[in-house]
Amino acid sequence: MFRRIAATVSRWICAASLTAVLATGAVLSVPLAQADENRWGFGSDLGLTTGTVNGTVFTLAFNGDYYVDRNFSVGPMMQITPMGDLFQVSFAGVARYHFRLNNGINVVPFSGIGLLHADLDRGTGPARVDRNDTSWYIPLGASLEYQATHNLALSSTLIVNLHDIDLSPSLQEKDQTSVALLFGFRFGP
Repeated sequence: MFRRIAATVSRWICAASLTAVLATGAVLSVPLAQADENRWGFGSDLGLTTGTVNGTVFTLAFNGDYYVDRNFSVGPMMQITPMGDLFQVSFAGVARYHFRLNNGINVVPFSGIGLLHADLDRGTGPARVDRNDTSWYIPLGASLEYQATHNLALSSTLIVNLHDIDLSPSLQEKDQTSVALLFGFRFGP
């Protein structure tokens, strides 16, 4: 029982630390963005990821964008699943192309590569599962954005996550794909 409480506290501390690092990075990047002709943007999403070893889970996502030009950006993306039996975090470098339509709608396909770590702690007794694994990670997706103001857009994002999480011998099935549907906002130059 104590190990389970300690593991849960450890997960929350890790999630809080990652959130603090991202918030600090966002705050520190604002002066840099102004100094570099407003080329930096960032976004945040929340939603659900389905197809994981623990079924459908709540997901938070954060991203940063450096705009090489008005229609092309590169930057980091992080997805974190901080609740329940599954703690999962993924980091990837992502490239995005921004198709800007005349009616304030943006279509933004993206792809990237990075790492994903999953930690599953489920059940008690002899059937207890306490396994973790780290894998390569390829996010493929697209965002549909509505440009609410000049530099603020509301977004809906669909991501197909490709990876190879193996939690055997506790679980026989491999976790190779998942799909995330997220809703959030984007700040851009």
